[in-house]
Amino acid sequence: MVSKRTLNAKNLAALGAEALSELLIEVSGGNGVIQRRLRLALAAAEGVDSAAQEVRKRLATIDRSSTFVDAAKRKALITDLDAQLQAITGPIAAADPKLACDLLLRFLDLSEGVLARCFDSTGALLAVFGRAAQRWGPLAQAAQLGPEALAEQAAELLAENTYEQFDQLVPALKDALGDWGLKLLGSYCRQRGAADGNLHLLQIAVARGDVDGYLSQFSADDLRWRDTATSVAQHLLASGRAEQALEILDGVTEEWTGWPESDWFDCRIAVLDALERPEDAQQMRWQWFKKSLSLPHLRDYLKRLPAFEDVEAEERALQLAEEHPSSLLGLTVLVEWPALARAARHVLAHEDEWDGDAAAIHSAAAERLSADYPLAATLLLRPLVFSALWMGRSKRYRDAADHLRSCEQLAARIDDWQGHPDHAAYVERLVDLFGAQWRFWTLVDS
Repeated sequence: MVSKRTLNAKNLAALGAEALSELLIEVSGGNGVIQRRLRLALAAAEGVDSAAQEVRKRLATIDRSSTFVDAAKRKALITDLDAQLQAITGPIAAADPKLACDLLLRFLDLSEGVLARCFDSTGALLAVFGRAAQRWGPLAQAAQLGPEALAEQAAELLAENTYEQFDQLVPALKDALGDWGLKLLGSYCRQRGAADGNLHLLQIAVARGDVDGYLSQFSADDLRWRDTATSVAQHLLASGRAEQALEILDGVTEEWTGWPESDWFDCRIAVLDALERPEDAQQMRWQWFKKSLSLPHLRDYLKRLPAFEDVEAEERALQLAEEHPSSLLGLTVLVEWPALARAARHVLAHEDEWDGDAAAIHSAAAERLSADYPLAATLLLRPLVFSALWMGRSKRYRDAADHLRSCEQLAARIDDWQGHPDHAAYVERLVDLFGAQWRFWTLVDS
């Protein structure tokens, strides 16, 4: 049963209007945010015009302010803006959608100035304007705004998108603008200097279903880059133009730099499947597995093989994992497959390569191996203990102490240490090196 002292709407309502009023006056004293919320609520109770006047007045005050908003003040500003947004899209929109549209446009107009004078490292303030932009489309439809006026207003906002607060404005307005409005918006954006490849022109082409218009935004030089070509090919594939998508993918001339991404491979696989070229798609799956040891791609590859061929292919795949340049990645694959006997051999074969930097992988693998392969599990846990002590990472001491106790339990089941020091000798070595780190040893003893 919920206590009558629990803070919820029902229990507070039982106090009565007079008691609640006194409490609100008391808690709002000196708190400008709460006071503004209360004034807004009182204005809304008088009617839509009073609520709109209160919102308009507050937005004007925010617009005039030039004070820098640091991290400490950011939360209050976000709360204030959210309150205005809720009033606009809530009671005001319900009573007068056109008036709400006017106020929401005023709200969106504030974004450049507000974001310019704020420290928004978390992106929370940017998200407020993003939410407001998302609500403009449905509100414009409710207000039955004409596509001409709406396109003009949208173009003005998109011309001032320094902080990318309106990056999703076009998709949000798609239904409200319709094809004619979208076409106008594209024209207005170009008049204001938007060049080919501009995000909003691309979004307009997508919204209109204009595949050729979308494709025309990219030059041959653009399409030589792997990420760009992949994005374009994905859109072409979704539009039923798989042959053209494959041409785009095959036209990439950018060389691999760093660790390869899977998007290009995944897109090419999907295109080949769409073109009913299963052998080529299978080759791509295998090629990507060899590069990345991606288990989803391996499973996808194996399930498409004829009966009995999958066993031989699985053996080849596990050998690749054992021989992969990244021993850690190979271990992850062997454990997750699972091929635990191979994983245990892999740990012993690479005993000098394990360190404490990949704590999550080590501990997860050790847990899986501990039942049948206690020595392998121990060789994965020991580096986590040593690393925490060597680096003096006191925040890791509790985990390290747990790992050392696990090593002690595992030791009872190890008959052959295969040249490695047994648990007693290992602990003695730790004491010699780190005996002064009493916090760790206290945790071990406890």
